[in-house]
Amino acid sequence: MNGRPAVRQRWAISGTGSYLPGRRVPSAEVSLSMGLDAGWIEDRTGIRHRHVAGPGQAASDLATAAARRALDAAGLAPGDLGLIVLGTSTPDELGPSTACRVQAALGAGRAAAFDVAAACTGFVYGLQTAVGWLATQRGKPPHVLVIGVEVYSRFLNADDRATAALFGDGAAAAVIGPAPPPYGIASMGLGADGSRAGDVLIPAGGSRAPASPGTLASLGHTIHMDARAVRSFIVDILPRLITEATDDAGVKPSELSLVVPHQPNPRLVASLADQAGLAPDQMVIAGQDVGNIGAASLPYALDHAVRTRGIGAGEVVLLAGFGAGLTWGHTLMVWPPGHA
Repeated sequence: MNGRPAVRQRWAISGTGSYLPGRRVPSAEVSLSMGLDAGWIEDRTGIRHRHVAGPGQAASDLATAAARRALDAAGLAPGDLGLIVLGTSTPDELGPSTACRVQAALGAGRAAAFDVAAACTGFVYGLQTAVGWLATQRGKPPHVLVIGVEVYSRFLNADDRATAALFGDGAAAAVIGPAPPPYGIASMGLGADGSRAGDVLIPAGGSRAPASPGTLASLGHTIHMDARAVRSFIVDILPRLITEATDDAGVKPSELSLVVPHQPNPRLVASLADQAGLAPDQMVIAGQDVGNIGAASLPYALDHAVRTRGIGAGEVVLLAGFGAGLTWGHTLMVWPPGHA
């Protein structure tokens, strides 16, 4: 020991990737199928299209494709991973974890793998898990793959406007690894309110209401959502997340280069920029061509920003997630140099 205080290791996103199934369904088609005007969904949500998984295409298939793109962007191989954390509400099966399916598909034999169940906040919860794991490891590969993926199309009631109008399928991923100070993740926070778990859920298929002829007949295996309650939650939580994150980091909202939110309703989320103290161009909105892809929404928007706008070294980026549970969380980071 030389008497100097140890420099705390920083962690940053070193590569992002996303994947959307090939079939793209216009909102006009969905609106007409529900007996509505062709522009009904787009007018209310801003969603123009969503993508739908093909027959036999499972969550792990979408996740693996996104993961490979993130690894390529980071210049890494599957063997460089020490951990895979996957957020989803629509796993391949109730067990084992979909992350284990992805680990096998990638050939990432040195990586531990598990799922997190935080609905649309799953990617942010996964980032917190990744940083915690990285901080305790010695001698393990110092990279974590965090994935968000959903195949919501298998869990929709086509006649339910509150859900069928919004949800789509897709996956996105990011690789987390070491970064030199002052770059990397500067602050994180998570929250939950389990008393409102009933606001949005898939009520059947678990241990409380196992699959039966009755649960199938009652459409218990589809997403049920109190649209009014969820809208109220979004309007409250997004500005609050931005305030809490910037206060924690000692910066002003105006100093953020980008805010990447979950976007279940892109039009609604974009309308909250002013209330959150942001200019419209600070907010990354990318849900108009994918709909709500749950745990993949936020990392998809981040990957979209990387691919289309680019994020420069030193830019301050805030990720703001929220979803069923109810759950929420944020990650504030200083973007590292040399990002692909």
